[in-house]
Amino acid sequence: MKLFFYFTILIAFGVHAQQQKEQVTLDYYLPQNVTYNKNIPTPKSFFNFELGEMHTDHTQLANYMMEVAKVSDRILIETTGYTFENRPLQLLTISSPKNLARIKEINEQHLDNLNADRKKSPSDLPIVVYLGYSIHGNESSGSGAAIALAYYLAASQSPELEKILENTVILLDPCFNPDGIQRFSTWVNSNKSTNLVTDPNDREFNEVWPKGRFNHYLFDMNRDWLPVQLPESQARIKTFKKWMPNVLCDFHEMGTNATYFFQPGEPSRTNPLTPELNQKITMKMAAYHAKALDKIGSSYFIEENYDDFYYGKGSSYPDINGSVGILFEQASSRGHAQESANGIITFPFTIRNQFTTSLSTLQATSEMRTELLEYQRNFYTNARSESKKSKIKAYVIGDEKDATRVNELAKILSQHKVEMLELKEDIIINDKKFYKNLSYIIPVEQQNTKLINAIFDKQTKFKDSLFYDISAWSFDLAFNLNFEPVNSLSLAGTRYEPYIEVGKVSKKSDIGYLIEWTDHKSPKLLYQLLSKGLRVKTTTKPFVHSGKTFSYGSLFLAVQNQEMNSEEIHKYLNETIKEYAFNITAVETGFTEGINLGNPNFKTLFLPKVAMIVGKGVDPSDAGEIWHMFDQKAAIPLTKIDIDQLGGINLNKYTSLILVNGNYSSLSQKTTAKIEQWVQNGGTLIGYQDAIKWLNESKLIELNFKTKKAEAQNISFELVDDYKGAQLISGAIFETKLDLSHPITFGMTRTKLPLFRNTSIIIEPNKNSYNNPIQYTKNPLLSGYISKPNLELLKETVPFQSINKGDGNILIFTDNTNFRAFWLGTEKLFWNAIFFSKLM
Repeated sequence: MKLFFYFTILIAFGVHAQQQKEQVTLDYYLPQNVTYNKNIPTPKSFFNFELGEMHTDHTQLANYMMEVAKVSDRILIETTGYTFENRPLQLLTISSPKNLARIKEINEQHLDNLNADRKKSPSDLPIVVYLGYSIHGNESSGSGAAIALAYYLAASQSPELEKILENTVILLDPCFNPDGIQRFSTWVNSNKSTNLVTDPNDREFNEVWPKGRFNHYLFDMNRDWLPVQLPESQARIKTFKKWMPNVLCDFHEMGTNATYFFQPGEPSRTNPLTPELNQKITMKMAAYHAKALDKIGSSYFIEENYDDFYYGKGSSYPDINGSVGILFEQASSRGHAQESANGIITFPFTIRNQFTTSLSTLQATSEMRTELLEYQRNFYTNARSESKKSKIKAYVIGDEKDATRVNELAKILSQHKVEMLELKEDIIINDKKFYKNLSYIIPVEQQNTKLINAIFDKQTKFKDSLFYDISAWSFDLAFNLNFEPVNSLSLAGTRYEPYIEVGKVSKKSDIGYLIEWTDHKSPKLLYQLLSKGLRVKTTTKPFVHSGKTFSYGSLFLAVQNQEMNSEEIHKYLNETIKEYAFNITAVETGFTEGINLGNPNFKTLFLPKVAMIVGKGVDPSDAGEIWHMFDQKAAIPLTKIDIDQLGGINLNKYTSLILVNGNYSSLSQKTTAKIEQWVQNGGTLIGYQDAIKWLNESKLIELNFKTKKAEAQNISFELVDDYKGAQLISGAIFETKLDLSHPITFGMTRTKLPLFRNTSIIIEPNKNSYNNPIQYTKNPLLSGYISKPNLELLKETVPFQSINKGDGNILIFTDNTNFRAFWLGTEKLFWNAIFFSKLM
């Protein structure tokens, strides 16, 4: 089957690229022998340049979509949300005027097709196709194709198109990532020469950090379809769930020296939860794309490089929702025209390929309409049937000390339309406590039963050892919540809705107030108190007040000797706690059990002033995750210092300096010595993943790494890349055991903690056991892929170390504690490094 798709000769790609050295017109993209409605504005009439001559910024793109929708009776347009930079997220609903007049009814009928009890055949329904472009901002041929497509769908008077519009509802999202495409278009347009320079070394093709791929907080948004942490993702998931499209197409770009890819991808890497029929339909549709690309002489390939395993991507999320997701990858010009292994690849050429496969998708879905509708209906019918037979009737999920994490997961599940029920009473399952006000039940028998399996899936055995993305993402482990299956719904109550419980202060106290450190948002509250000038202490030993145990890290706010008086403190706490899901306990007496509130084991905390190195060599996504966490989750200022400016910065104003995963070899010996002196003077340096290597090489720390050189046995040259890829730890989940008395684990309530790992950096334990507060267990693999040699290496090693240096310390993490903003179970480790470093 693969050979069939490789027959188009590579010369054709080069010829077409060479032909595009001269400026093209709109005719270059559009089907021939078609008349067009002259009332629809062409891109050139609106932009004052030909499509592909410049890169349209998002404002131009959005305004054009508004204008076309205004004059066309085939298009409805809406704003589904806004980005962090307040750019609109647009959705165009495109169909025949007759269909648009009853679009609400069509929507209802389409959703009804998911119901097995529907009497009518699905053949009487329109097909729903969702076309989304440029989720990576510097992959702009997608949005260019969306412009051509919007014009064509509005203006074409082709009988073939009119037939498609009669039986198709097209959801067109012209730009998944407005902030990223704005950054990228500004870069390439400002570096464009009038006489195009095609040399890959030219500045036009080499964006400065962080590049246009990411959104405002530097997230790769094509990894956020399942976690839905970002406003862009929340808008598109809302659209997806509103319509439940039969097909979703996700248009991307890849390396300049490639050709064109469309799915299916690597067969051995398809998630086993995806029905086999899904891939057969994808292959059937691939023939349409091949025929269309053959017609214009473009080269392509399938079933290589890309996979359908992680359900958090645009091309795979539909597959677990009864739809068919298809990824398109176009070799990128990364500017206007660039030399490549296949000749000079131009921006118009890349747009043309994406536009061509957009049309072939519409042709395929129209002609396969009944087949696709029946597939979607059967997907949900079979899912319900399987769930009824399941011995597991529900999952109970909760946490005895953290309402916020429980609720944050519920928010994600509700966006995916997962049904949740309240827990009638407190229960204990396998020694795990589930309190009714801190738990909920997820019934297995519901429409989204397949998606539930995917969200909480745990796999440790695989057909293939290579993954385009991560191999594990189990949300109960990511949130570090109690999670247990039950074989009855007898304890289930009414529908559970996510909520934020308004926190309260138990009463006024003239002694002080106690705050547990266990809730996910307690670091945000601590910063608010410290920034208000209030003196706060934390306990290094547990104690009991009025019959309630306050564990390690609990906060004590004394009333006396503060700048605010007793009344002012009580009023401030009452106002502040309303945005939290936990309560503040008024102290009745300092004569507590265990230690008293005046005990030396209560340590004074200080307002942190934190900086993070960014810039060339630094991993943008890892830096963005921390920036997002400070700014959006904790409302704490974070200073971002460019790596090239670090040498001239006075570090003494900062209490903590963060080095996320990255290459820091560009730092001079003088700057390195400056950092070391700052640490010795009392600063806290926090290093992640590859930053640890630099710290070790620079002699700032001395750690022993565990390594074992793998020897290839019976591996042919053809398979060497696969062999090397199998040695990577690309994203799996491992179990650790905790010393709850160590400040890095303050706020943790259980002695086991799942950690996400996507690095092969493995560290030997410290010879002193008390310096190993987090340690991998003897059998650590919980979910995901790891090679047997790496698993043996990882056992009983440590992901964290604290190294004292003068009056300061260096804290290192081999694992990303803040992965993609949804790994809430380990974020507390990071905040402990910020607030409690002086206690280590």
